[in-house]
Amino acid sequence: MVTLAAMGALVPEALAAADRLAALGHGADVVCVTSPDLLFRAFQARRGLSEDPTWILDQVFPAERTTPLVTVLDGHPHTLSFLGTIQNTPVTTLGVTRFGQSGAIEDVYRYHGIDSDGIVAVALDHIE
Repeated sequence: MVTLAAMGALVPEALAAADRLAALGHGADVVCVTSPDLLFRAFQARRGLSEDPTWILDQVFPAERTTPLVTVLDGHPHTLSFLGTIQNTPVTTLGVTRFGQSGAIEDVYRYHGIDSDGIVAVALDHIE
């Protein structure tokens, strides 16, 4: 079992990766991150660094479903890197770390390792 946390345009890639993992006999939860800022503020509040509510963390990443985590977005991977610390889980962050390329979207995603193949490969590293 693994959790895939995806943001924006990469949600379909995460869903496709979850389907492929299921076909291989591995479960995958998919979390659609719509506001990394909301999650980060809640994370900071849990650490006593702000007054924001923290309930969202346990709703999105409940302790009873704690699994290794793969994050993916079409921005810098550090944007979601804090998510693994919410329940102290192993995390691999995928994103764009090199100057972008132009081309067909599937080629650009593959170049950066943020396509469903890249997500599946990293997820399998956590599972196997």
